[in-house]
Amino acid sequence: MSQTKTFHLPDLGEGLPDATIVEWFVKEGDTIRLDEPLVSMETAKAVVEVPSPVSGKVVKLAGGAGDVVVTGSMLAVFEPDPSLPQRAEGQDTGHHHGGAHAAPAKATASDDGGEVATSPAPSEARGGDAGTVVGAMQSSDAVHAEQAVAVGGVKAMPAVRALAKKLGVDLARVQPTGADGTVSLADVKQAAADPALLLPSPAGRGAGSDGRVAQAAAPVATPPAAPSAQQRTPVSASGRPMRTRPPGADDGAAASGQPEQLKGVRRNMARVMADAHSKVVPTTLVDDADLHGWIGKQDITARLVRAIVAACKAVPALNAWFDGEALGVTRHPHVDVGIAVDTDDGLFVPALRNADMLDANGIRAGINRLRAQVEERSIAASELSGYTISLSNFGMFAGRYATPVVVPPCVAIVGAGKLSHDVVAVMGGIEVHRRLPISLTFDHRAATGGEAARFLKALLDDMSLPQ
Repeated sequence: MSQTKTFHLPDLGEGLPDATIVEWFVKEGDTIRLDEPLVSMETAKAVVEVPSPVSGKVVKLAGGAGDVVVTGSMLAVFEPDPSLPQRAEGQDTGHHHGGAHAAPAKATASDDGGEVATSPAPSEARGGDAGTVVGAMQSSDAVHAEQAVAVGGVKAMPAVRALAKKLGVDLARVQPTGADGTVSLADVKQAAADPALLLPSPAGRGAGSDGRVAQAAAPVATPPAAPSAQQRTPVSASGRPMRTRPPGADDGAAASGQPEQLKGVRRNMARVMADAHSKVVPTTLVDDADLHGWIGKQDITARLVRAIVAACKAVPALNAWFDGEALGVTRHPHVDVGIAVDTDDGLFVPALRNADMLDANGIRAGINRLRAQVEERSIAASELSGYTISLSNFGMFAGRYATPVVVPPCVAIVGAGKLSHDVVAVMGGIEVHRRLPISLTFDHRAATGGEAARFLKALLDDMSLPQ
């Protein structure tokens, strides 16, 4: 019997306990070469392609698309082929399964089959605290470069393949506009919006997202099916209103909704929020920023960031990290603002670094860059951790006040509600002013109510300035 080798899911550089299978690039029985793409996995940050650690026959795979695999558990089993290139015994692959290992200087099994240099994240330079992010992830200090890989004759980034699979777009029929014939996210979105732009289907290929053969039944006109016994109707067969009752109350009827396992960003968001709820002692103060004195049109988000910086300088106690185990506080001389970015996949909070050194144009450019990287799922892990205070601009959708969640080790988060025109009493009468609702949640273990109130006042004072 031939000797087999079990490949365990490596730590993908995210510091997370598991990852979700997006797509296998091989099937059981196939032959794969060393460092060729094996599978794409979704983590809380990105879709990452995992390369094969050996050359040989694929004996067993851990599961199918959508399955969650625990870090360190079996991902695939191989039967190595001695006639094909193999990694030397003892050679570091750059993978590890626990948090105790130091990040390697080079990761041999990279996304493009070569070596990817890694560099320490800013958090390491500031004392090694990996930090946490609101609803997103904890991150290791390893930085992995993602590159477009050709699979099935189609060259695309892992995140592009994942999007195509989600939207049901056949990558083999998408006209690439990226460098060297690479299919981009914009190409996939445009093809999904206008199917007429799809190229003719290559011979022998079906509707798979990577051009693989797929069975697709032609649409056949069928008569409408008669209503089933369990189909919901507003009235009974006799015309009387149906009695409302929970599924399974009397007749054993099953619930029609299907449970869905959380994956990727949302899976980790659930963990992070539950952890924050169990540790933080949150208290929220609310007030309104009066924008009546503003001159001309101004960037509200940029002004909010500037006001947060001013408040952090006035009351440093809220621009800090709190260690609940050691009961220690770290107050920061710099201000890195975590900007909450809402996506279909879940919540990301990238860090706007050195916000205290940026002007309005620099703040806007930084926010636009971070938002674009989040939407493309190309943002580095180091950008999603280590901020000192955070901002949630939920009012761009709806809502006046909120109780934003403080995620350790941060001490405070600022929430901005929906801009409104309010009647305000002034000397000698009333006026209509533009006002922005502000909510400040802070960890009462690390700051007093007086400190939080002074912080909020400093923020409101800066927001009320003409420019």
